[in-house]
Amino acid sequence: MICHNPDAATRDAAVREQIIARLQHKIDGSDTLTATKRAELAGRLKTKPAFARFLRTTPGGLLRIDRAKVRAEANFDGKFLLRTSDETLSAADIAQGYKGLYEAERGWRDLKSTLDLRPVYHHREDRIRAHVQLQWLALLLLRVAESTVGDTWRNIRDELERLHLVTLATTEGHVAQRSELTPGQRSILTALDLPEPPRFFDFTPTTE
Repeated sequence: MICHNPDAATRDAAVREQIIARLQHKIDGSDTLTATKRAELAGRLKTKPAFARFLRTTPGGLLRIDRAKVRAEANFDGKFLLRTSDETLSAADIAQGYKGLYEAERGWRDLKSTLDLRPVYHHREDRIRAHVQLQWLALLLLRVAESTVGDTWRNIRDELERLHLVTLATTEGHVAQRSELTPGQRSILTALDLPEPPRFFDFTPTTE
């Protein structure tokens, strides 16, 4: 069964355009190089699969973007193939089954990498079970945040990590003050129905 994802098609086209732009930048001015230098440049570029796909060498030894290959690749944007041996399943059932499998695999990847499920240093069974359960609850919180905000956890985390608490110390005392919220941070907090962190966390004047 052939499937088409419009969002993935847009993403595939954007990634390809970025690769082509970078490749074009690499080969700009190569016409003035000697044949040996051009061959060396082509050899280096072809070691990178993304560049090798769209690089061609003319009969005269010049380096060019393979526009025919670009057009051929564009025909596959957002398209993927699903296979099953059960002919009784509908197209919707097949797609839903693969989607569920992807989500299950993604959950295990996040547990093992993002949440560091392993290594487990516990020896008692009840503590191991508690450890896994806490990790599962953390994964649930990640999924709730993603579905509520409408973005990946990695992007949410990276944006929130830009929020800092700065401590200023003077002869008058010291104060702990958070940085200004970015529009992205404010949007995340609003979507999750969370209050903004206090502007000041501590203000201690110097005692004489």
